[in-house]
Amino acid sequence: MKFRLERDVLADAVAWAARTLPSRPSMPMLAGLLVEAGPAGLTLSSFDYEVSGRVTVAADVDEPGTVLVSGRLLADIARALPAAPVTITSEGSRVEVRCGRSSFTLPTLPVDDYPSLPDMPGASGTIPGVTLAAAVAQVAIAAGRDDTLPTLTGIRVEIDGSSITLAATDRYRLAVRELQWTPEVSGLETNALIPARTLADTAKSLAHCDLVHLALSASGAGDGLLGFEGDGRRTTTRLLDGEFPKYRALLPSESATVASVETGALVDAVKRVSLVAERNTPVRLTFSGGEVELRAGAGDEAQATEAVECAVDGDAIEIAFNPQYLLDGLSALDDATTKLSFTTSTRPAVLTGGSSEGAPAYRYLLMPVRLSG
Repeated sequence: MKFRLERDVLADAVAWAARTLPSRPSMPMLAGLLVEAGPAGLTLSSFDYEVSGRVTVAADVDEPGTVLVSGRLLADIARALPAAPVTITSEGSRVEVRCGRSSFTLPTLPVDDYPSLPDMPGASGTIPGVTLAAAVAQVAIAAGRDDTLPTLTGIRVEIDGSSITLAATDRYRLAVRELQWTPEVSGLETNALIPARTLADTAKSLAHCDLVHLALSASGAGDGLLGFEGDGRRTTTRLLDGEFPKYRALLPSESATVASVETGALVDAVKRVSLVAERNTPVRLTFSGGEVELRAGAGDEAQATEAVECAVDGDAIEIAFNPQYLLDGLSALDDATTKLSFTTSTRPAVLTGGSSEGAPAYRYLLMPVRLSG
């Protein structure tokens, strides 16, 4: 095998393919990156039986061939190479990477032991990359991180015709985002539970694509697959099995109090007041008149208070939140104004963008911290 390509092209492709490599592979060859040089150019692939990645880039191929090398080592080398064309050749059980006056020699892993990558499910539709990345980022913040509760570590994807609904919850907050896409067949209805980390990382890496092809296997659970493809890059991930909570029942249908506040001012106030909040200590918010008063700390501890102007429609209410969870929701809204809807101080609050008209595309439901005294 022998091929040449630009250093930046190689570094970018290797970094993308290597991003899904397992940190603790169950078998040595799963730490490898499959390097294939052929008429179509250079193809790099990774697979750990859960997530696969493949990228194809243009390269001048003198001798086609296939080798398996350490993915993380190749990524480190490609990133450190000087700005010059790169020549990669293989002979026997060694691979040489040459760039300018730099040269590296890597041992190869047995190609025959490497598993075959799964095929992409049948194409289901397309969505702009930037739209997908933004929507997934808004929802992923609420996904659980406790691997003992695997169902809560996923993002539920519901497809109903030209509408997609994304939802995630860790039991303390819930994020729901609705968006439009272009399905290839009309009347498509299905759902899937996708690992949140994989979905967030993949969507972010494909944000630059004009269109991303989404492909969902028909099973929708268990051994099903979700595939993404755009600009020569392809990823598949296995779906999570399990019953996602019936989250729609958690969203209140009416509110006793609705407050509208400038998002940036509230974010800054929460950050300042929470400086005195000890670990797991909430920030109290009192909405009344034309302001919201924020308080943290009590007794002999450090204390902080701050007031922010806001419009309050309804009864005055005092409620407390985990400050980081509140900041996550405010940041995810991506709106100059935040609307907070309350029923009681012991029931979840719903944050939505204050500038949107009609039904909000994004809703962030946050459980309050019960106040004592």
